[in-house]
Amino acid sequence: LEAQETTDDVVRERKLGEHARQVKDRITSLSSKSYWEQFDDTPEFVVLFIPGEAFFSAAVQRDPELLEYGFGRGVVPASPTNLIALLKTVHYAWRQEKVAENAAEIRDLGAELYDRLATMTGHFKELGLSLDGTMKSYNQAIASLGSRVLVSARKMKELGAGGPKEIPELEPVEREPTPLS
Repeated sequence: LEAQETTDDVVRERKLGEHARQVKDRITSLSSKSYWEQFDDTPEFVVLFIPGEAFFSAAVQRDPELLEYGFGRGVVPASPTNLIALLKTVHYAWRQEKVAENAAEIRDLGAELYDRLATMTGHFKELGLSLDGTMKSYNQAIASLGSRVLVSARKMKELGAGGPKEIPELEPVEREPTPLS
């Protein structure tokens, strides 16, 4: 402000030089604090807000290396205009990172689900084989009972040695499990 108010060119140049030096000193000071190391999931830089486009422009005109100096130390000098752009960019980057994290988690859950389905399908296959074996054993047992034992029992009834109850007919199990498509 003093540089803008003076009519003396020498004083103006000296004040603009002081302004650029103060901005540079503030960059150095902020850089030494390493704020980004104090928090998880933060960008590795801090923003030095300069509250007016004219102040920002005056410092950069006086010291064109100022931006590069700040970037090299993890400090981004920002005026109101580029602060909004910077904040929107950081917001977008964080949102994209969250989407990527969610996609990775979905991928991991999908792989876990696939493994669980493979295990469960294996159990159903074993169960089906067991049921098939049980049906075969049942059918063999009733066939043997019918051809070896019940024939004699029915003859005994015909000869008068049976009780009042009838021996029911046994049917083999013919059902097939429904195939998984």
